[in-house]
Amino acid sequence: MSDELINPSLIDAREEIVATEQDSARSEGAKRAAAALAGVAAEPGVAKPDAILVADDVSKSFGGVKAVRVDHLEVQRSTITALIGPNGAGKSTFFNLVSGFDKPDTGTWSFNGTDISGSPAYRIARRGMVRTFQLTKALMRLTTLENVMLGATGQRGERMLNAPLRWVWKGQEKDIEQKADDLIERFRLGHMRDEFAGTMSGGQRKLLEMARAMMVDPTMIMLDEPMAGVNPALVQSLLGHIQQLRDDGMSIVLVEHDMDVIMSISDWIVVFAEGAVIAEGRPDDIRTNEKVIEAYLGKRRALPTSQENEA
Repeated sequence: MSDELINPSLIDAREEIVATEQDSARSEGAKRAAAALAGVAAEPGVAKPDAILVADDVSKSFGGVKAVRVDHLEVQRSTITALIGPNGAGKSTFFNLVSGFDKPDTGTWSFNGTDISGSPAYRIARRGMVRTFQLTKALMRLTTLENVMLGATGQRGERMLNAPLRWVWKGQEKDIEQKADDLIERFRLGHMRDEFAGTMSGGQRKLLEMARAMMVDPTMIMLDEPMAGVNPALVQSLLGHIQQLRDDGMSIVLVEHDMDVIMSISDWIVVFAEGAVIAEGRPDDIRTNEKVIEAYLGKRRALPTSQENEA
């Protein structure tokens, strides 16, 4: 047996090197995002240099209440874009509309240059735009592995005629299982691989949803309040995974109420109030925007400063 295998100091040193490399990659991803948005004005409806999602005249009413009334919104590719606003501002409803889980009264939107207005959720997901939910949708009586494998598309064994013919889909199922195992390890759920999802904590289920969403190799992932109900011990882990996805080139759109989280990881912030976009910009732009402070926090409160986040 080599000294490397039994010397804890060498193992610790290796882990520190890996952690340093990951931090470096994340900071490079943030730098790329900042460079891409460098010349973009901090104003509602501003055009982005490489928009992956573009929405126009999207509206939705419930009775006499107009929950969403977005004139124009663009999401820059390979960035973390946060949607914030007070409760009832229309953030989650907008999520539901563009991801195909609800129908708008008016509006069109495109993803990767293709019009997906009115497309059902499963077709939008197949195009590479997937989402998670504030209330997790794990199947409690299936294992972690089985839940993640469900996210794979084009499974030949799901066809009625193929189901009895194991030889037709056995090889594909092995590939899907290996991909699911890789994602389970990536999201640090290996110890829960064969446990029922019903035994997982809220934070673990959030990670499970992210792993399952990754099974379709998405281009963009939309996260609806990923930190809601999560144990503080898992918050940093979740944040690290979200940043790593951005650093790998994925586009992230998230709804979140924790302002410290928003200010620390977002490349761009879109502010909703009464269904409309009232402000856009970088975290520093939003901190000093009077409309945002008044609509979201009230006139007597201020958003966290960069110094406070660093502390």
